[in-house]
Amino acid sequence: MSVMIILLLVSICIAGGFLAAFLWSVKDGQFDDPDSPAQRMLHDSPKSKIKIEN
Repeated sequence: MSVMIILLLVSICIAGGFLAAFLWSVKDGQFDDPDSPAQRMLHDSPKSKIKIEN
């Protein structure tokens, strides 16, 4: 039975560590990119001013 208590405490500590890491990354601005690289290619880019002459 004491093993169950130890495992429960260890799992709560690990979950708390993951929660702290997630909150730290949110506070640091890791998830502030509204246009992800996968969606950036779908937007129109400004036309190039370079003219190609034949």
